Amino acid sequence: MGATFVVTLREAFEAALVLGIIYSYLGKIGARDGFSYVTRGGGVGLLASLGMGVGVGYLSGPLLDVGPDIVTVVVMLAAVALLTWHAWWMQQHARLIKSNMQHRIDEARAGNRLWVVGLIAFTAVFREGAETVLFLWGIVAQSGGGWGSAIGGVAGVACAAAIGWAIFRGGQRLSLTRFFSVTTIFIMLLAAGLLSSAVARLQGMGLLPLSEPLWNTSWLLGDGSLAGGFLSGLIGYRAQPTLLEVCVYVAYVILVSLLLFARRTPAPVGFASPTRS
Repeated sequence: MGATFVVTLREAFEAALVLGIIYSYLGKIGARDGFSYVTRGGGVGLLASLGMGVGVGYLSGPLLDVGPDIVTVVVMLAAVALLTWHAWWMQQHARLIKSNMQHRIDEARAGNRLWVVGLIAFTAVFREGAETVLFLWGIVAQSGGGWGSAIGGVAGVACAAAIGWAIFRGGQRLSLTRFFSVTTIFIMLLAAGLLSSAVARLQGMGLLPLSEPLWNTSWLLGDGSLAGGFLSGLIGYRAQPTLLEVCVYVAYVILVSLLLFARRTPAPVGFASPTRS
């Protein structure tokens, strides 16, 4: 539940942020006739994302029949890679989203091609939706899904919508840099937990050496409890982790923290999809 909440909150807010910027800027420059393009583009992007989700769910059945353990590990490792890349990209470009959106809208209006804003909206919504599908696939592969995951996902979308409304309608201010920094920390811990769980599955398959649990906190907070399951999905908590699981988790957090938060020179101006290389 915790993992799906964080992922959907982050992804839905990014989509809402882009749409809010487009609507706000079109209204500011007196191009409200472009609103319909944005609405249609965003709607089509949402439908395409849902279609992708159905397609992934349909394909996952035959894939799991081939080798459920292997497929699950591959999906989890792919989710770790995508989460890491996405977090890094947003740390580099979050501050540039607004200026780049406005520049692209100005170009579209200058060329009398306001339909382009609809394409921008479609791309933003579908990109975030597609990423959400892939991330949640990895999370469900780890936890097995259930109503808790569904509730967390719905709550994340609702919270993202509320934050977006507060920014662009309610007049409240939010530090985007701080928001993305905080959610990036949770994304990093989520990815570390997925990686640790993938290692545990590889140990169970006999592909990695298996050792006795490093500790056992089941008496305090079991994996199967409500709080334990929430923390398991959110930060990768395990009541009985092996030494290798703990080492992989800690090593990932340290290395990715250096990648994401170490001081660096400002990124060059440019807007590109975080899913593209």
